[in-house]
Amino acid sequence: MKILKIFFLTFCLIFLSGCFQTTSLLGPGVTVATTGNVFQASLQYGANTALKNETGKDVLSHIKDTVDEKNKEKKLHVKLKKLLENRIQNTRQKLLSN
Repeated sequence: MKILKIFFLTFCLIFLSGCFQTTSLLGPGVTVATTGNVFQASLQYGANTALKNETGKDVLSHIKDTVDEKNKEKKLHVKLKKLLENRIQNTRQKLLSN
């Protein structure tokens, strides 16, 4: 049992260190190992490959960039709303003071 743990640890250190070229197979490999569903793993691998070919980014970086873009849009809308509210208040004050 101890040999198996040492082998598994060595395996993980080698293949999860980033030096392994086909780390895109890691997710589907884990899916097959845990669920035994080869169809789901192949679908996951195909979707990941298609996304990488289409955008040039892996799934996590694509999601991160999309979320960051949405947050920038929200911040822009908030800043625009504050600017418009300040302009309206300034205009009202000028009109009331005359």
